Amino acid sequence: MINQVYRLVSPRQFEITYKDQSLFSGEVVVRPTNLSICAADQRYYTGTRGEETLKKKLPMALIHEGVGEVVFDPARKLKVGTKVVMVPNTPMETDPFIGENYLRTSKFRSSGYDGFMQDYVFIHPDRLVELPDDMNLDIAAFTELVTIAVHCLSRFERKAHLRRETFGVWGDGNLGYITCLLLKKLYPESRVYIFGKTDYKLNQFSFADGAIQISEIPDGLEIDHAIECAGGKGSQYALEQIIDLIKPEGMICLLGVSEYPIEVNTRMVLEKGLTLLGSSRSGAADFQRTVNIYKEYPDVVSYLSTLVGEVHEVRKLSDALDAFESDLSNSWGKTVMRWMI
Repeated sequence: MINQVYRLVSPRQFEITYKDQSLFSGEVVVRPTNLSICAADQRYYTGTRGEETLKKKLPMALIHEGVGEVVFDPARKLKVGTKVVMVPNTPMETDPFIGENYLRTSKFRSSGYDGFMQDYVFIHPDRLVELPDDMNLDIAAFTELVTIAVHCLSRFERKAHLRRETFGVWGDGNLGYITCLLLKKLYPESRVYIFGKTDYKLNQFSFADGAIQISEIPDGLEIDHAIECAGGKGSQYALEQIIDLIKPEGMICLLGVSEYPIEVNTRMVLEKGLTLLGSSRSGAADFQRTVNIYKEYPDVVSYLSTLVGEVHEVRKLSDALDAFESDLSNSWGKTVMRWMI
């Protein structure tokens, strides 16, 4: 069949391309319904990834956060109409020690490989996780972002020491919100503090045990472990505070992406015997665990609804452009496109 793919060909310019795809390749055909715009998509859209990177990766369909409905499954395991979340990471090999999202051979949608801005997505069945029937698809659209935090915490659980009385999360954006929420659910007896700099964002963290301005940290406060979700240059300042406040032999989970190298006080890292744990992206197992969390803790989904910032119905390419432009000025939450094109 002929599939329409909506590719970014240059900053702020999409074009329709046509791709002949077989219904009998063994892949499931999914009709995207709800797509969420990520900061990484915006860096391509606005051209801020750099000229060399754009030359290498464009033209390319954007979006790696999305859900859809099954249209055709050649193996007849998934019924037509089944709601699924799509896993953007596509491994080309397996390794007994390295996760699929860290293998250098893996392909990742909307990063050099067509994302979900298509009429139909042809995807391997192991890249799909079935959603609950009553799941709000505007919320489910950014499940991939939730899996980033789930993946990080899964690694933390395997590697950190077992004193987990106090957690600190640095970064009052979307990822910080999700990480705090998951910590409170997975460690209900622990105290979770959010550290940020924007009052109206900190006010959203009603479930946290404390919302702390980074310029007004109380004397004597200590934490067992920390998760850094600040990103950019803010990662450096967050790490400075974390290293100062964290107890010896604590773990610092790094989630914020910085485009440039940052300074780290290695003297105190050594003196306190700290562990720095980097995490990036996620795999199919993290998507399944995330959906299981949705089912086990329905109030998590309710809290996540706070992150639905804007919803745009996309019936033509100009509507997608409007959604991307509007998202640039959206200071809180996620921009979701209802894919009706």
